[in-house]
Formats: sequence, C-alpha cells, structure tokens
Amino acid sequence: MTTRRYDKHTRRAFTLIELLIVIAILLAMGGLVVMNLIPRGEQAKANLQLVQFDLIDGAMKQFRLDLNRWPTEEEGLAVLWNREQLEDEEDFERWRGPYLENAIVDDSWGSELIYRYPGEIRGESFYDLISIGPDKEEDTDDDITNHDRLRDVEGEIAEEFEDFTPAGTDDGS
Repeated sequence: MTTRRYDKHTRRAFTLIELLIVIAILLAMGGLVVMNLIPRGEQAKANLQLVQFDLIDGAMKQFRLDLNRWPTEEEGLAVLWNREQLEDEEDFERWRGPYLENAIVDDSWGSELIYRYPGEIRGESFYDLISIGPDKEEDTDDDITNHDRLRDVEGEIAEEFEDFTPAGTDDGS
C-alpha cells in the first residue's frame, strides 16, 4: 500500500466552487456600489438645476434693476441675453444686458424651462421658474422650482419668506 505524503511545499489549487463563491461576492459588492451611486447622479442633476436657477435669478435681478420690472411671459428668459425680445421699444435704452452670457432654455434633463410671471407658487409679485424634472411631466413631485430653497421640511414655503416682497417695491411688482 502506498501512502501519499504531503509535503509542506505542495500547493493546492482553488476548487471551482471556491472560485464561483468569490465571483458571486464580487458581483454582489459591485451591485451595491452601483445601486448607491445611481441616486447620487439624479441628486447631482437636481442640485445643478438649483444652481442654474440661482444664475438665472441673478440675471433677473439685474434686469429688474435696469428696467424696474420682471420680464413678461411673452419676452420670457430670452430677453436676458437678447435685447430684440423686448416688447416695449422704450426699454431698449435702459436694457444693459446681456444679463446671461449663454442662453439657458433647457433644464438638467433636456426639457424646456417654464417661466411664469406673475407667479403662481409664491404669488403675483414673484416669477416662477420650473423644471419638470426627470419624469418630464409638469405638476409632479419631482418638479424643481426657483422657490425650492425656501421650503421647509414639509415642503411648504417657510413662514419667514411668505410675506416677503422684492426689495424696493411696495407690492413686489
């Protein structure tokens, strides 16, 4: 009878089962990483949209300082970079733009931004900028507005901002 002697220098290979288990663990870990990163991509787009609204808001304030009014819905946001969009020829002399270097017409998801004046969200003294969000449908929970930074945890405009009207006006217009 021959006996096998195991030498301490003899190497043993991985079995097929062991390799399959390692591959399964690596796939599971990769899946967890991907599942955690996907929501961050959407949150990054939402944050980018708020930054875009801040940029437009700054341009809107400059426009208002020069012309003493917000753009009309007919003029839209295009009047911030294109003087030809002005409805009243008397405003041509007071227009000191362009107020935005580049045209901003689409949101982070490629849908056209919605501009409303007078506004419906905070009142007629304000304008509304609305991104319809990733679902591309208006009036859904994923819509983003220029007023979102003023909302409390329950989604309502915080009380300290409810009665606020733009500086330099009695009625906000």
